[in-house]
Amino acid sequence: MQRRHFLLSLLALASAPLAAVEGASKSPIEKITKSEEEWRKQLTQEQYRILREGESEPAYSSSLNDEKRKGTYVCAGCDLPLFTSEMKYDSGTGWPSFFTYIPDHMETKWDFKLFLPRTEYHCARCEGHQGHVFNDGPKPTGKRYCNNGLALRFTPDEEDSPHL
Repeated sequence: MQRRHFLLSLLALASAPLAAVEGASKSPIEKITKSEEEWRKQLTQEQYRILREGESEPAYSSSLNDEKRKGTYVCAGCDLPLFTSEMKYDSGTGWPSFFTYIPDHMETKWDFKLFLPRTEYHCARCEGHQGHVFNDGPKPTGKRYCNNGLALRFTPDEEDSPHL
């Protein structure tokens, strides 16, 4: 009987409108849309797989894990600023992690790829998949935005950039 209740609960959750589900959000940022062909021309094959198909890169594969300079992390699909270096921390998970994001620049939705629901977040402008958010992060939010490094591009602040 408990298994039936569990399965019925999952079915109800899966069929609920996104706006009614905790973890779903919409942003006022104006969307950009491109064809699959346009995205494939703009992105590397690995970036396309992550940003457009919702896949993940292997843990510890991103050079952004070790990025310590001051700057801004922008969406690799559309250059929308998503995080600042002050929001980043070392989670020990092997992916660039942040405890918060730039307001209105992310949207969330449920992801059932691993059967149990997770909260996926994506760029509010191009809807490129960034990663998943978990409730095991540091204060002040307690959140861990676990990001694919290939979904981001880092732009150092001027004082941290080499002068030409």
